[in-house]
Amino acid sequence: MGILDPYKGFGVTFSTMFKKPTTEQYPEQKKETAPRFHGRHQLNRHPDGLEKCVGCELCAWACPADAIYVEGADNTDEERFSPGERYGRVYQINYLRCILCGLCIEACPTRALTMSNDYELADDSRNDLIFTKEQLLAPLQAGMESPPHPMRLGESETDYYTRDPDAPLPWQVGGSPAGEADEAGEAERAANKVPAHGAGSERPR
Repeated sequence: MGILDPYKGFGVTFSTMFKKPTTEQYPEQKKETAPRFHGRHQLNRHPDGLEKCVGCELCAWACPADAIYVEGADNTDEERFSPGERYGRVYQINYLRCILCGLCIEACPTRALTMSNDYELADDSRNDLIFTKEQLLAPLQAGMESPPHPMRLGESETDYYTRDPDAPLPWQVGGSPAGEADEAGEAERAANKVPAHGAGSERPR
């Protein structure tokens, strides 16, 4: 060890002492996160409002912290919540356990689960940190209809995932999802530029 090595180490300390501290005015001024920041989860929808989650439970199996609980149920002709045979009837994420690693979204085969940029998850109640399906579902956008309702984007589940992403949606070429013309809704959908695969309902992760 050289005779100047101890002074080099203290040099870092002394140089830091004279730097102006950085103070963030949170929560009045919130710092913008990176586009792929891993924050609160979101369950996405198809452009017609049906849920992308098919209740396969792969996210729960992939979670290393056992923070996700899913109960699947069968769709029926009278009550359809997703294009597949099944949907997630119960969906819960325990943020007391979640480590925000993102393995769950990598395991999702339908990209139903993504992660948003929302990082404000602190609470003084343990029960309030267990988010339910209603809290995680993406809000309905223009042109979407709250399920249950019949499939609008095709006759089968395959049509939802193999259709041309540049093709217009059914209600963009004639009528609203309920079968009635809605000029105001058409203008709003055009202004929002809702993509064919519902990517507009997904926040960056």
